[in-house]
Amino acid sequence: MTSNSHPTTGGLLADIASAPALRTAALLAPCAAYIQGPLTKIADFDGALAEMDHFGLHPAAFFAVAVIVFELTASTMVVSGFLRWAGALALAGFTVLATFIALRFWEMAPGMDRMMATNAFFEHLGLAGAFVFVAAYDLTRGAGK
Repeated sequence: MTSNSHPTTGGLLADIASAPALRTAALLAPCAAYIQGPLTKIADFDGALAEMDHFGLHPAAFFAVAVIVFELTASTMVVSGFLRWAGALALAGFTVLATFIALRFWEMAPGMDRMMATNAFFEHLGLAGAFVFVAAYDLTRGAGK
């Protein structure tokens, strides 16, 4: 077989997979934590400050506000399509950086906490990869405007 096309998988399945509502939901899914997180930080700013302190990010207020603005802005870019590729790559980089700061499982004692941090670490790497795919899709389809 020399072609990458699969005519038997088109039709109804292609229509469903490319439906605007499903596309929006699919773009919202990887952004969900980057929408929920800042909203939680806004609602409990003292908690956001404590989180920044916990991870050694000082001044805590600066980093809390920067994270809130960044996550909401980049998520909006991904979902809206405005420079989607840039928002997706920014979230991919942010995710990798934050993962290495917050989920240092290799420094933890063996046990349940380490296992949970290990799983979360690799889940976050997968999420970063998904953002790279979003960016690559837009850039290769000429949507990188």
